[in-house]
Amino acid sequence: METIELDYEGIEQLPLKTFTEKAYLDYSMYVILDRALPHIGDGLKPVQRRIIYAMSELGLLASAKHKKSARTVGDVLGKFHPHGDSACYEAMVHLAQPFTCRYPLIDGQGNWGSPDDPKSFAAMRYTEARLAPFADVLLAELGQGTVDWAPNFDGTLDEPRLLPARLPAVLLNGATGIAVGMATDIPPHNLKEVADAAVLLLDKPKSTIADLCKIIKGPDFPTGAEIITPKSELVEAYTSGRGSVRMRACYEKERGEIVVTALPFQTSGGKVLEQIAAQMIAKKLPMVEDLRDESDHENPTRLVIVPRSNRVDLEQLMNHLFATTDLERNYRVNVNVIGINGKPQVLNLRDLLKQWLKFRMDTVTRRLNYRLDQVVDRLHILEGLLVAYLNIDEVIYIIRHEDKPKPVLMERFTLTGTQAEAILELKLRHLAKLEEMKIRDEQDVLSDERAELEKILGSKARLKTLIKKELLADAERYGDERRSVLVERGAAQALREADLVPSEPLTVILSKSGWVRAAKGHDIDPSTLNYRAGDEFRHAALGRSNEQAVFLDTRGRAYSLSAHTLPSARSLGEPLTSRFNLQAGERFLWTLCGDSQQKIVLASSFGYGFVTELGNLHSRMKAGKAVLSVPPGAEPVMPALTGPESGGTIVCATSDGYLLAFPLGDVPELTKGKGNKLINVPPKRLKAGDEFMVGAAVMGDGDEILVWAGQRYLRMSMKDIEHFRGERAHRGRKLPRGFQRVSRIEVAAD
Repeated sequence: METIELDYEGIEQLPLKTFTEKAYLDYSMYVILDRALPHIGDGLKPVQRRIIYAMSELGLLASAKHKKSARTVGDVLGKFHPHGDSACYEAMVHLAQPFTCRYPLIDGQGNWGSPDDPKSFAAMRYTEARLAPFADVLLAELGQGTVDWAPNFDGTLDEPRLLPARLPAVLLNGATGIAVGMATDIPPHNLKEVADAAVLLLDKPKSTIADLCKIIKGPDFPTGAEIITPKSELVEAYTSGRGSVRMRACYEKERGEIVVTALPFQTSGGKVLEQIAAQMIAKKLPMVEDLRDESDHENPTRLVIVPRSNRVDLEQLMNHLFATTDLERNYRVNVNVIGINGKPQVLNLRDLLKQWLKFRMDTVTRRLNYRLDQVVDRLHILEGLLVAYLNIDEVIYIIRHEDKPKPVLMERFTLTGTQAEAILELKLRHLAKLEEMKIRDEQDVLSDERAELEKILGSKARLKTLIKKELLADAERYGDERRSVLVERGAAQALREADLVPSEPLTVILSKSGWVRAAKGHDIDPSTLNYRAGDEFRHAALGRSNEQAVFLDTRGRAYSLSAHTLPSARSLGEPLTSRFNLQAGERFLWTLCGDSQQKIVLASSFGYGFVTELGNLHSRMKAGKAVLSVPPGAEPVMPALTGPESGGTIVCATSDGYLLAFPLGDVPELTKGKGNKLINVPPKRLKAGDEFMVGAAVMGDGDEILVWAGQRYLRMSMKDIEHFRGERAHRGRKLPRGFQRVSRIEVAAD
């Protein structure tokens, strides 16, 4: 097999590390300087600048007829920007959308997208475009020697490096872009405010950012929503060049309904309605009954939110929607631009306007010098033409009889080559007597113009005055009133889940096997419901649908979940073990539901207990929360609810028929723990047959209790209880015969 030898002569060899590092840095600089960041001079990225210039070269000015967008895109790609047509067309669409661009540079005809879906524009073969009148701000001085030119990508044409903007467009339309290692987010601003701020800096160069912020009060987005960012935060953003702006939709109240009339920048009304509808479907927005989109040509934004009743707090509802939907949005501010030195930099408001004014002064100076050169050249030619008119017969004789009249004319009348060439190019019609008068009039006009130009170029103050007049004239011509109203408001707060759920009476039902369900109303008899085979009713609690349902297990751990999430009592329910992580061998004993500030008595069958608030039993953990310390062999007894008053009498009962009543105030109030001894149970190891505490009840004035012994019960009033009064932790007194084996104790229902 023949061996092939490779010859690397003439081939540059580089270490892979060096090559990749250089290639990546070159790519990074290209993305930063030639793609993603706008230039401070004209506020445009390269693709935007090329689109505007290509359209001007095609003659698509504001006074011309519209032409197919494909024609423009083709010229841009073929002559200046050899990249993807879809990206180029999208950049063109961006410049034409009035809801995206504060001062559109392109006047589009056809489907150019909608605020609901900015990317829904038609293909470029269907749409037509021409430059908007505002584009004159960028193009009017282009042919007046104001900018540098560079060859295009194939060297066959020249293109402007920048456009000679007469206004700080980088602030007017803003910019967004992501480069390599940096990004830019410049919000749009109001033309009149920006022009007035630039004039202030011209008049008073030492003006501070605080002075400028008295004129430029904040961004001005194309949509008319409110800017609710505090003034101090806006000033800070303008001072550092970085910050954020928060916008909030505007709404009105009409016949008890909410009508949203303006949305934040780049917010889709359809998406907002979807977000609200999703909350309604998830039953997280019970106070809203219906949604309507009534937007049309006369009312571009009109979203109607219909509350369920006139009792709904509309302000509170809108605050919730502001916090949970795109009706309120935050926008980043990062004023990162390519400065006049050609380097990317983050600028504060003052530095940005200062740099732009330096760019503008250089541009105007170049324009004036260019015009001065034209005036001087024309005066020079007019001087030669005047000599010819004063000696017309001799000039004609020389032209008719000399083979080379140009040098003869130059020698005879002391003319320059330019003047002699102008004389030779005269047409016969211009030899009339009136032409001499026209030349003298033109000389006078141009002489005055030259003197004026020299005055302006020789005086910095006159140059500033000229720039100021032009700024104010453009502001008057293209400026408009502020659209984004500045209103300081606090941040919106979403409603708590409990506030969103309707407050309806509910009965939480726990079965012996730990299955749970909820029935509407408080008039349900849980014992009559159907249960799974081998299962039966264990305990029930009365509460409301917007409260937490609490479950207590044999270890004294509390578990809680929202009552409205429980399955309906029409079904057999679901096992609590599917919601919580219950330790092996344990089971659920009791359920509670009520206000989080409701006080209850927690006690174990060992005779110890304490008072606590129901809210202390709430927990988001699936493993529950340790609340009551239960000794081995004991279990929590049924929790006892206390009355609304702080006092009351607690009555404890043991399985052997002992009853003890004492003031509730003697029981300590804790958040968790074992508590203090409530009734004296003989100190034996708890086992089958041993005496234990069966429960406790809290009585208020006028209450009665039921002491159950199997299927029989003894009804006792506060007067009957006096016989069993004693001190906490005592043994108590024996109940009458027939109630020696107590099973439970509870407050009698009214």
